[in-house]
Amino acid sequence: MVLKSICERIIGATCSSKSSVETIDNSQVPASSKVGSSESKYPKASLWSGFFPSGFLVSETYSEPSPSEKKAVYFGNSGWAAAVRRVVNSGSMRRFQERVLGTGRTEISSSDGDVWLLGVCHNISQQESTANVDTSNEFAAFEQDFSSKILVTYRKGFDAIGDSKYTSDVNWGCMLRSSQMLVAQALLFHKLGRSWRKTVDKPLDKEYIEILQSFGDSEASAFSIHNLLQAGKGYGLAVGSWVGPYAMCRTWEVLARNQRETDNLAEQPLPIAIYVVSGDEDGERGGAPVVCIEDASKRCYDFSRGKLAWTPLLLLVPLVLGLDKINPRYIPLLQSTFKFPQSLGILGGKPGASTYIIGVQGDKALYLDPHEVQQVVNINEDSQETSTSSYHSNVIRHIPLDSIDPSLAIGFYCRDKDDFDDFCSRASKLAEESNGAPLFTVAQSQKFSSQATSAPGNTGFQDDDSIAMDVANEAGNNEDDWQLL
Repeated sequence: MVLKSICERIIGATCSSKSSVETIDNSQVPASSKVGSSESKYPKASLWSGFFPSGFLVSETYSEPSPSEKKAVYFGNSGWAAAVRRVVNSGSMRRFQERVLGTGRTEISSSDGDVWLLGVCHNISQQESTANVDTSNEFAAFEQDFSSKILVTYRKGFDAIGDSKYTSDVNWGCMLRSSQMLVAQALLFHKLGRSWRKTVDKPLDKEYIEILQSFGDSEASAFSIHNLLQAGKGYGLAVGSWVGPYAMCRTWEVLARNQRETDNLAEQPLPIAIYVVSGDEDGERGGAPVVCIEDASKRCYDFSRGKLAWTPLLLLVPLVLGLDKINPRYIPLLQSTFKFPQSLGILGGKPGASTYIIGVQGDKALYLDPHEVQQVVNINEDSQETSTSSYHSNVIRHIPLDSIDPSLAIGFYCRDKDDFDDFCSRASKLAEESNGAPLFTVAQSQKFSSQATSAPGNTGFQDDDSIAMDVANEAGNNEDDWQLL
């Protein structure tokens, strides 16, 4: 009855005062305000002020995702159900969850250590005892880096997907949106470099605009949710249904292959070969996946249609690191992957609520959240700033690393062969430091991988389908170390 009473007040306020809802939207606080910015202002009044103390709006912490993010809530009375559905679709229910349960919005403190953001270290802990101006500059650099990452969220109002009547992906498309963010970062790194930052200057970079256009919400956009669902039918993707990391990675592999239009790599929507580092095609093999150098080379050769020995490479590594929760032994290894210069972060989050994890600070995972509902936009040359603003956020959220879903996928971008060799060197060293339970391993060839599996003291490479049963049998007694994909 208490929940119903609160919802009734929300609905009444929503229907009677549009401005009160807009006030809540404006209460999101950028990271810079957390470190002493005088520009941050909390709203003096909102539709919540009648029954929440003002301090509740300021102190917001991590929370479990509400089940209403997975499905709409229906009540017995049809009029009441319709009203609730209007609140959910308008985004007010999401704000209700955040105010009652708290959000992932967070303060970034130098006392919590340095921040690693997709291979770049922001040394905020070193500014602890220095002048305030230096601290502010370091935080400002971090915030600019964070807010320059492309955010892709739920959208509403796009053309219906295929033969369905769905014109929104609210409550089911978070994994697709998270994967779009990861691939968008890969394209940003490829075309504009890791040091690129979004500025307010116009005109904006042509390559940046083209990247955003490729993730539009229509069949005309190469990497739209429409085209992802079509490409992923063979892996169980369907309109209105949630999808896991493994199927999502394989879907990108199919979509990239389908988007090949010419032999000129520079003209490809995704001028990057994709290598899904996993077991067999059904993802049913146990043990740590292996990055096979020969397989990576073959992916590049095939992608260039035999014209190049090597091309830029996107590695996707789907993993299952536990049953109900992630095995603690993998957390330091996951933290270390963000120190790789090739890091593209993690597709992960809470069970049933995918996010895009792009950084770590201590035991916290910093992420971009796809669950905000936004109106569909069309990127064009005449209104760039208006249309691109919804693709970025300076609101920083975090979750404890030990609370993320054990089913996840790690991404890496290797610009060339030297970059790939550096990645392999770092990955091999990380595997050696894993005490026999690596995230993944590296082998030169499938033959060497097979031999390494049975060698004493090795971490268990495997990749060739012909050795699948042997590896599965050997790994069968190590459930604590690894789960089946």
